[in-house]
Amino acid sequence: MDEHRFTVGPEDEGERIDRFLVERLGISRRRVGRAIEEGAVRVDGRRAAKGYRLKQGEEVVARVETELAPVPEPRPLRILHEDEWLLAVDKPAGWPTHPLRPGETGTLANAVVARDPACADASADPREGGAAHRLDNETSGIVLFARSRPIWERLRALFSAREVHKEYLALVRGVPEGGEIRRPIVSASAARPRIARPGEEGREALTRVEPLESYEIPGAGRWTLARCTIPTGVRHQIRVHLEAIGHPIAGDPIYGGASLPGLDRLFLHATALELDHPVTGRRLRIESPLPGELRAILAARRRG
Repeated sequence: MDEHRFTVGPEDEGERIDRFLVERLGISRRRVGRAIEEGAVRVDGRRAAKGYRLKQGEEVVARVETELAPVPEPRPLRILHEDEWLLAVDKPAGWPTHPLRPGETGTLANAVVARDPACADASADPREGGAAHRLDNETSGIVLFARSRPIWERLRALFSAREVHKEYLALVRGVPEGGEIRRPIVSASAARPRIARPGEEGREALTRVEPLESYEIPGAGRWTLARCTIPTGVRHQIRVHLEAIGHPIAGDPIYGGASLPGLDRLFLHATALELDHPVTGRRLRIESPLPGELRAILAARRRG
């Protein structure tokens, strides 16, 4: 029987323990439910109930037979920063950050551990292959990987303490006002989190929006390239917040973003990360320019 240990990160706070383990272990809900009923799942040393909702920082221990480490899969990678302690990789749109199920391939972590096997042992969750955070499958941009467990723990602590500055570029419908969106988000389902309703408890979420340039697209109206920064890190946060203020992201069918001519993906890109290096303490800024397919969309439009 394998013992798997996970630390609950900010993006998983409020998630049900059974859903959390189904995703983390890549096994059926029935197997997870049976393990919980048998007392094989504990949270901070206490036996867990199936409907228990997790809190950030808790340790989840599950004794379940499964193999989780990513299968090494050599694929071309764009490395944005690399030193002896960590590396930053440019994730293409459509690539999951890491596997969900044993033997799954085609993810960023598969390619990273093929290039750098030390990453495979860095994260507490072996499935993550050293990834210190995640991006949605549809989102492109910067993902940080650690090369050892101590560095992974320091990076996770920086993200949890909101000490990592995160910038995204999004093409949104209409012309949003600059400013802050501060609305709690509920994980109503893994596929579609939403804004909490009055009286409903949700996770704190803050998105800062800065309009950059506007475009008139024939037949599709006005669209704006906006810079979004997020001190918090709730799943789908930028997408949910922009939908809530009436400015969904282009190419986002889940949250009402229309498809545009020539665009076959979500127009959301993690373009910059800034943090104090976990070893040297020096301020580190990592940047990723818009991918070619997104630059082409803007280049084809008449600037407003």
